[in-house]
Formats: sequence, C-alpha cells, structure tokens
Amino acid sequence: MTDSPNSRSVATIERAADVLFCFAEADGTVGITEISKSLGISKAVVHRIVTSLAEHGLVISDPKTRRYALGPAVLQLAAAYLDQLDVRSLSLEAMRGLSAATNETATLSVMHGDRRVYVDQVTPQREVKMTVQLAASFPLYAGASSKAFLAWLAPGEIDRYLAAHPLDALTDLTVVNESALRDELAEILDRGYAVSLGERQAGAGSVAAPILDHTNTPIAVISVCGPVDRFRDEVLMVAGEVVAATRKLSAQLGARVGADR
Repeated sequence: MTDSPNSRSVATIERAADVLFCFAEADGTVGITEISKSLGISKAVVHRIVTSLAEHGLVISDPKTRRYALGPAVLQLAAAYLDQLDVRSLSLEAMRGLSAATNETATLSVMHGDRRVYVDQVTPQREVKMTVQLAASFPLYAGASSKAFLAWLAPGEIDRYLAAHPLDALTDLTVVNESALRDELAEILDRGYAVSLGERQAGAGSVAAPILDHTNTPIAVISVCGPVDRFRDEVLMVAGEVVAATRKLSAQLGARVGADR
C-alpha cells in the first residue's frame, strides 16, 4: 500500500519543521550536511526543504560559505506569536511595576520544549542597564530565569531533563555538578526565587520567580536583572518585589502558593 498524498504532505511539513528547529538551536549558520546528519535524512531532501524555506524568507543563505541561517520572515511569525500570548498581557503591568520599583530591567520568559525563551522586557530610564534578546533561548540549568522553571517542575520532569542534557559551563560560575545543582534547585523551591550572579552571562545579575497555573506548574518566569556589580547589593530587595508580583499573578491563575507539587 502506497502512502496517500495527504500523508506525504504531512511528512514533508514535519520534516520542514524539524529543519527549522535545527536553525533555532544552532549558535550560528548551519550547512546542509550538518542538518542531514542531525535529522537522519538525505542531503537532497534537506536541500529541497531549505530551498523552499528560503523562498519564503524563513532562512537566508550565504553564497560564499553555502551555509544558512534563520531569515526575516521568522520575526513576522515570532511577532504574531508574541501578540497572541496571553501571559504577556497578564504580566505587563507587573513588569512595569517591577522595573519602576527596582530601577532595573524586568523580563518575561516562557518554556519552549526543553529551552527557556525571552518573550518580553521592560527597561528602566537609566544609562547603564541590562537588556535581553527577545526570542533567544537558553538551557534550563543555568541562570535565574531558567532555574526558576527547572526548580518548579515535577521531580520526574527534573530527572528526565538532567538525564537528557549535559551540564556544560556557560561561564566560569555555571554549576555543572548534578548533585550541587539538585541541592540548589531544592533551595530555590524552598525560598521561592532563584538568583544568578554571572552564572549564565558574565557580568549579569538577576532574580527570578515563576508564574504558576492552577496545577502549580510554571507557565512563565519573571526576572529582574542588572549589571552584576550593582545588582549584587540589590538581591534581597529585588527578590521581595519579584516574589510578591509573581505570587499575585499566580493567584490570578488559581495557583495554590505553598502547596506541594
């Protein structure tokens, strides 16, 4: 029995989506051979998919290196996604309040697969401040926002994540020992917020706490961040503000603050 046209079309769409995610997870440009090896499909198939994506502006090519990167049409899709993301609207007033109260940058992150993605930020009116790259994604084991997700996941989900992802150092301060990381996650869960002082990005400090839904699952994380030399003395003050804001938002979603996971 041969595959129907519909099933072949679905398979093509699934492969095209897989190719796009290869670009999303790459640090820079990607070649046809790399994608082929990563996905286990032929270079001819990858080339056809990439060519089609390029025609729609979803990827762009470098004719000198024959390598590809995400294209401008991805921004159009990202903007549409951000515009319909309810958690952004829910969190915006709180983020503005946090930025005003702390005179630092407030950020909002969501999870995409096993990665954390920045989806919004509010910056203060001061000359020296932190800014983040919206739509940039990061692992869950490093940085305050990432650990605020990981700490509130169910124990089985934490086990699955740590089994699937190596703890590579992002800076000299990244915790790469699994036992030490698990101890820190327990501490984060107990006190209600995560702190990072240069462990994901050198020179950056942040405090973060999750927005929980009615099942006490983290659906987003709000952080306040600033240059680490200045931020180091602000941690306790900022933590109080962030926890108060996220608990209020969580309560609006039916979360049971202090309940067991």
